[in-house]
Amino acid sequence: MSKPLFRGFLERVRRRERVGRGPWKYVPHPQRMRRHTRVFPLRSGSEAFPAMLDAIAKARVSVLLEMYIWNDDVTGNRFREAFIDRAKNGCTVRILYDAVGSFSLPESFVDTLRDAGAEVILYHPVAPWRPRWSINRRDHKKILVVDNRVGFTGGINLSDDNLPIEEGGKAWFDWHVGVEGPAVYDLAASFRHTWLHEGGTPYALPEVPPPFLGRNVLAVQVISSVRLQDRWRMHRSYLWAIRHAHHDISIMNSYFLPELGLRRAFRAAVQRGVSVRVILPQTSDVAAVAHASRHIHKRLIQNGIRVFEWPPERMMHAKLGIIDDVWSTIGSYNLDRRSLYLNLEVMLVTLDEQLGHELREQFEKDIARCTEVTIAKLDARGPWQKFLDWFWYQLRSQL
Repeated sequence: MSKPLFRGFLERVRRRERVGRGPWKYVPHPQRMRRHTRVFPLRSGSEAFPAMLDAIAKARVSVLLEMYIWNDDVTGNRFREAFIDRAKNGCTVRILYDAVGSFSLPESFVDTLRDAGAEVILYHPVAPWRPRWSINRRDHKKILVVDNRVGFTGGINLSDDNLPIEEGGKAWFDWHVGVEGPAVYDLAASFRHTWLHEGGTPYALPEVPPPFLGRNVLAVQVISSVRLQDRWRMHRSYLWAIRHAHHDISIMNSYFLPELGLRRAFRAAVQRGVSVRVILPQTSDVAAVAHASRHIHKRLIQNGIRVFEWPPERMMHAKLGIIDDVWSTIGSYNLDRRSLYLNLEVMLVTLDEQLGHELREQFEKDIARCTEVTIAKLDARGPWQKFLDWFWYQLRSQL
């Protein structure tokens, strides 16, 4: 995008006019985008964990953590010790973790954090006698914000599942992302909203961080479903970008059960000549979701969407989307009904040709490792497997 056009975009944003040219056509509300934010993608735990732990070790003022799964294992304890160290050194440490995702986390684990001075809240305990209890409504966000300076989000939980095999982990494949600059404020705001809603000690939001003056993406948007009216913002963002795609739609999604509107948008994109490819896990940690997803594979393939399965040796847990090498997203948001209706989610949307190109180059390398699903393979599945696919698809709203 040329500088005159970008200046024109900013002028239109100030006047709250819709911008329909260039890469901005992929965003339904471009006035919500932030400039001068550094974005650095992180592949799996081997890249994400060291970056996150390094940021925590450098904290001087505050550390915020919001996590779905936190296990009492090697990874979980590394982060616990990092938080304890910062709390004992005078940093404000606030931690919010989900009761279902972190069900196996012992109370003694949390007590050591509180004893060190950290504030810890359990999100929606599964116990009717406790305040703010719930079974279905879960906090699926993964957010880490340090000193209002650097933030992280994506699909990676604090678990050995994401550690390399040589370190004793399961080497799950995932995408995470780090940010520096103004967009960090939006991650912090998403955390604060949930924190206060769950009865956390009130505190004031920090100011928007100064612009990142190094290499930065053209624009960044943090979309979070912390409020009821925000549930459809992620869906609309995806839908908007798909409907404006001209060349390529590349998606990795671990729990892929898109609702009818998205499936129709995929089909319409194919009819316009757009290449639509989706990478899904062949071996899933939630077998019921894998069955339900396979129930729609045949229809997707018949509509021209190419479906690929990740090698079965390890789980693919990523939530990545790239459209026309311009619009891209990394976050916790799955294309399923649970993420749409029930879970708290967060995703980072970027508009940047260089970043989009880098992500798609990696996508091409990853898809070369995958096996394409064909109608012949689906038809060859036994009647019991087909029944399970149909059965779990009927329960898709609860998966």
